[in-house]
Amino acid sequence: MWAYESVFYQIYPLGFCGAPFENDGILEHRILKVMDWIPHMVRLGINAIYFSPLFESDTHGYNTRDYRKLDVRLGTNEDFKQVCDALHKNGIRVVLDGVFNHVGRGFGPFQDVLQNRERSPYVDWFGRIEFGGNSPYNDGLWYEGWEGNYDLVKLNLHKEEVVRYLLDSVKSWVDAFDIDGLRLDVAYCLDEGFVRRLRDFTQNLKPDFFLVGEMLHGDYNRLMNDQMLHSATNYECYKGLYSSFNSMNLFEINHSLLRQFGPENWTLYKGKHLLSFVDNHDVTRVASILSNEKHLPLIYALMFGMPGIPCVYYGSEWGEKAEKNQGDPALRPAFDKPVWNDLTEWISRLARAKRQSQALNYGGFRSVLLTNRQCIFERKTEGERVLVAINADGEDFTAHFDAGCGTAVDLISGEKHDFGGGSVLPGYSARFWKMER
Repeated sequence: MWAYESVFYQIYPLGFCGAPFENDGILEHRILKVMDWIPHMVRLGINAIYFSPLFESDTHGYNTRDYRKLDVRLGTNEDFKQVCDALHKNGIRVVLDGVFNHVGRGFGPFQDVLQNRERSPYVDWFGRIEFGGNSPYNDGLWYEGWEGNYDLVKLNLHKEEVVRYLLDSVKSWVDAFDIDGLRLDVAYCLDEGFVRRLRDFTQNLKPDFFLVGEMLHGDYNRLMNDQMLHSATNYECYKGLYSSFNSMNLFEINHSLLRQFGPENWTLYKGKHLLSFVDNHDVTRVASILSNEKHLPLIYALMFGMPGIPCVYYGSEWGEKAEKNQGDPALRPAFDKPVWNDLTEWISRLARAKRQSQALNYGGFRSVLLTNRQCIFERKTEGERVLVAINADGEDFTAHFDAGCGTAVDLISGEKHDFGGGSVLPGYSARFWKMER
């Protein structure tokens, strides 16, 4: 699967393109801005992009009005086809946000229910509608809103007409834009039968079509298996990554990685490929959440070195800051142009190392050395062995361990390394040692 060898880049289009929050109905060709950033993505080492919602919606994209029409604030379907063609030409695959759990109040069938009530042919399209109740919008009827959010109307994924409409919409995206996969919003809420249908349907459209689900908690294997999703968002390690650095306790993230991918038979996700991230459009930027800015390059090294598919959120590659308590718009801004600095250069080297290494893409996980402030772990396939080494302390650290060979090359810097007499890790440093036979 191509996704397992990819480095993803996430863009939240409505914010990235500077669209107004409310859908003003005015056509602007803002989505074409993405093409100006393609050289930056290529230089960064990106070969897959995940777009947060970009179809016609009431406000933030997750309250869909029309699944088959690009949001007017972003442009036209023809505009987005230009963008996808340019991305594909540059070797970048395209993954869209599949928002199938709920729709916006502006969704045509729901508007029909509001207008025609019991006479509407779409009453059964939605989770629960009670005509004897009322909603916070004073509709004269009650309906199920996702997690109490009444701008997000719950769809009935047990209704064949609804499922058919959504599957036909996905086919229209493949036909029009040649997309390569979907990220399923709130996948943990979706009907499992629907997810199986989606997997079978998309696999017949494109054998290598990639499905990744937004999973926050629980056993990801419930939806991530051979009949459903290829991957899931690794929120367990998201928390462990920044918390381990802030508390100077690398045992935390190491414990999660051993639980998920370790050599024991009982590990949860051995051989699977979760989507790894240090931030995204829903959480505080990593540069704002780390208490020591010198840990910023190291948290990216750990993310790229651990099992999984790394995903970089636009703007964070140069250390942009924003906190969740400032509101979602602060997390999803428009930038005039990308920035290239030391952090961006570092991430580009990590991306190159990841993409070129079989062990970093497919290798197992084994802890080799662990202290509160240092960790070394092994990623190994039949043909390649890489040691990922992190020193989160400001002081140099001499690591004494059995490397299993005498020399290695650092995949990040290209420098040769001799393991004789112990290995010195400079303060605040990371190494990806590819072991030489």
